[in-house]
Amino acid sequence: MPTVTVTRRLTFNAAHRVHNPSLSEAENQALFGKCNNPNWHGHNYVLEVSVKGEISERTGYVMDLGALKRLVETEVIQEVDHRNMNVEVAFMKGVIPTTENIIVGIWKRIAPHVAPARLVRLRLWETENNFAEYEGE
Repeated sequence: MPTVTVTRRLTFNAAHRVHNPSLSEAENQALFGKCNNPNWHGHNYVLEVSVKGEISERTGYVMDLGALKRLVETEVIQEVDHRNMNVEVAFMKGVIPTTENIIVGIWKRIAPHVAPARLVRLRLWETENNFAEYEGE
């Protein structure tokens, strides 16, 4: 059977402060600028989840995109939506919540659950101009 990649797009809203506690306040401000606001700031994130696999003869799907949506909502969206990434999201504890680190944390939450397909790419849009893309280790 042919191998195909399918993608589901989901959205969530979250706040964060890009801050490294091992640096001084001045160093953090110089390095991260307005993203270091001590009163947080938020984004309307767009998450694209791509899985790859063979097309099932039985269903015609690589993976049911409705099932993928429910999986991502359960494993990620319910934990991060309308939350503060620095203080309320368990998988971000002790991690600077940059888009790069957030996407790696999301990968770890989703990847074990998509079999028989496999997670091949995540794209996390922080703004309409900025995104991070991750394809696993």
